[in-house]
Amino acid sequence: MNVPDVGAQLSLALKERARAEGFEPVGIASLPGSPRLRLRTEALQRWLDAGHQADMGWMAAPRRRSADTLLDGAQSVLAVGLNYHVAHDRRHDRLAVARYGWGRDYHRVVNQRLRRVGRWLQDQQPNCRWRACVDAEPLLDKAWAEEAGLGWIGKHSNVIHPTRGSWMVIGHLLITEPLVADEPAASRCGRCRACLDACPTQAITEPFVVDSRRCIAYHTIENRSERLPAAIANALGPWVAGCDICQDVCPFNQADVPSSEDPDLQPRPWLLDLTPERIQSWTDQDWAERLQGSALKRIKPWMWRRNAEAARLDDGPTLS
Repeated sequence: MNVPDVGAQLSLALKERARAEGFEPVGIASLPGSPRLRLRTEALQRWLDAGHQADMGWMAAPRRRSADTLLDGAQSVLAVGLNYHVAHDRRHDRLAVARYGWGRDYHRVVNQRLRRVGRWLQDQQPNCRWRACVDAEPLLDKAWAEEAGLGWIGKHSNVIHPTRGSWMVIGHLLITEPLVADEPAASRCGRCRACLDACPTQAITEPFVVDSRRCIAYHTIENRSERLPAAIANALGPWVAGCDICQDVCPFNQADVPSSEDPDLQPRPWLLDLTPERIQSWTDQDWAERLQGSALKRIKPWMWRRNAEAARLDDGPTLS
């Protein structure tokens, strides 16, 4: 058996092992990536130069420009998606929380499962080294997911799978083994402008460019100011933790996208039953208990109260 055959068999087995952890889609890319990945890297720099990262200084980490700076000798990337769409809907008479935060902290879920895949890989190839990356790592995660064929980066900047839509978090396993790469995904957004037109704050300033300074998700999660900017507060609608508007209107999320039954991704009931009164009445200790093991722990109790004060349930968002 020659080396390419060994690489092909290992690549198939690795993807099946990832699927056994609940990941789908899965794909493989090879470093340093195609010319399109280099274009994505250049686009990141333009985005940073324009100040679209707001206060998220970590987005400018130089290591984000090259995956091999995260693992010396890296030759391949296993990219995985984890579907977080579940068979529950938001109530229109309750405050809204982005779907990704309904269940257990996806950073922990994806990291733990990727590490199990990595240990399996090392059992197969003892000299192999690997590193698990979720979105807290300085990696161009969406670009590498696109490179590995998981889907294309949509105009709202999320990765879209043709039959699963964009309701997925992504993770990567950097690997020192040479593996067989999949074809990069081709964009299928075409002339669609649904996400650009639906954003109440015009945060998607042009296709594929999201200005965090205008983004409801950024302001409800990352903005540490005592008060939200007036333009954001006036357009907030029911959103108190993130925002799904651009994904809700995406045509690829309108069909029969699969719903996950994964226990780690099922919603905490209180997140679907939020009212301004509850948010304002809970103590910091109440919040600590409710947010244990949640990605939404990043939102401090005073921020929940600030967001709830600006949110509205009675009418849709308006622009100032």
